[in-house]
Amino acid sequence: MPRSFFPTSSMSRRRFLATTGAVSLGAALAACSGDSDSGGSSASTKSVSQADIDKAMMTPTQLTFWTWVPNIQEEVALFEKKYPAIKVKVVNAGQGVAHYTKLRTALKAGTGAPDVAQIEYQAIPTYTITNSLLNLAPYGASELKDQFVDWTWGQVSGPGGEVWAIPQDTGPMGMLYRKDIFDQHGIQVPTTWDEFAAAARTLHKADPDVYLTNLAANEPAAWHGLLWQAGAKPYATSGESTLSISVDDAVSKKLGEYWGGLAKEGVISTDPDFTDGWYAGFNKGKYATWLTAAWGPGFLSGSAKSTAGKWRAAPLPQWDASKPVSGNWGGSTTAVIRATKNPIAAAQFAQFLNSDPASAKMFVTKQFSFPATKALLADASFTGDAPAFYGGQKVNQLFADISDTVSTSFQWPPFLDQAATDWTETVGKSLADKSDTVAALGTWQSRLTTYAKNQGFTVKGA
Repeated sequence: MPRSFFPTSSMSRRRFLATTGAVSLGAALAACSGDSDSGGSSASTKSVSQADIDKAMMTPTQLTFWTWVPNIQEEVALFEKKYPAIKVKVVNAGQGVAHYTKLRTALKAGTGAPDVAQIEYQAIPTYTITNSLLNLAPYGASELKDQFVDWTWGQVSGPGGEVWAIPQDTGPMGMLYRKDIFDQHGIQVPTTWDEFAAAARTLHKADPDVYLTNLAANEPAAWHGLLWQAGAKPYATSGESTLSISVDDAVSKKLGEYWGGLAKEGVISTDPDFTDGWYAGFNKGKYATWLTAAWGPGFLSGSAKSTAGKWRAAPLPQWDASKPVSGNWGGSTTAVIRATKNPIAAAQFAQFLNSDPASAKMFVTKQFSFPATKALLADASFTGDAPAFYGGQKVNQLFADISDTVSTSFQWPPFLDQAATDWTETVGKSLADKSDTVAALGTWQSRLTTYAKNQGFTVKGA
């Protein structure tokens, strides 16, 4: 079953980056100097007292929550049972582009925004730079830090101790592979990227109709996950107006040479993903592996049923086998909109939804999300699951272990849609065309730098 990153079949086609609108620095600074009397005015560094929290949670209140997660009303019901005075109206405002476009429009208009919203990790900077999210630290959120996987907290917190959202689900990356195809061709599970490349050549030479993997030329999400694993730092923000953009540095070029080289050789495919042809490829054995995230095993078991029992899971191959690391692809959070008129109730809802043990576990058992809490990743009822689709392998345990190896320092830019568009038109195109991917990285860097400057940012090194 799809994770929350792909809550429906239509959602599975959305690009993870092409979801949020570009933000000009002028608009960002204007938002930062907005109405100080808004509901978010209490988002100071001063902690809210327990007495104030208790009072707010006993005061009849209605919150509006925008989310695309299916059947989340069951988790919401747990909150309403604990706090009967608080009612939560759940609204599916759309998926992907529709969700973020409506949220951005409401924020710009100053009316119609929800109290609470589902926001993916990579979209958080787009909203923090416009000061659109409530800092949850004064409402007790900082106390939850140790409950969540370290890297997820790094994604939702700021350098000054701000907490912009509460993690809900994640997507640490691993490798799903066809054991039967590997066995047929005598291929060992690759533990390094050098071994992976050698296996790609061996397999495709033996059977030209089969590729070791498909690196989709329309999928910036996978590329960013691989950058993350390789230790790249493509984006960094300092202050409100200074950015570092390094999508063609030495680490990025290493990836460009590697994947561009394999694409040129024709030993990997670059088919667009989440298309009919891509689904068919899995069912007919065209792809022997899928470099995917922790939501991938459930997704694949529902999309490639004819291959049941043939798949297994392993960590991503490594650049340095002595230091296992991974990246992340997908996952989301619960954030409170700064303009809410009910900041205490909204903040408590966001925290409860994702940290209450019963609610957090329900995301795993009902929506099949991959958890962000350390407790669930150590829960034997979760890690001990051994699906027949993967030959009885404890796939959740494998990805739980991988989750511990995801770097905490990866950052996102405040203009994700532009990063995605430019990647697809440069790097992605080079993969599809079997042209110079390293040169394409330079073009991507140039386009992003120009865009950032035009939006009023100072770009370091440019």
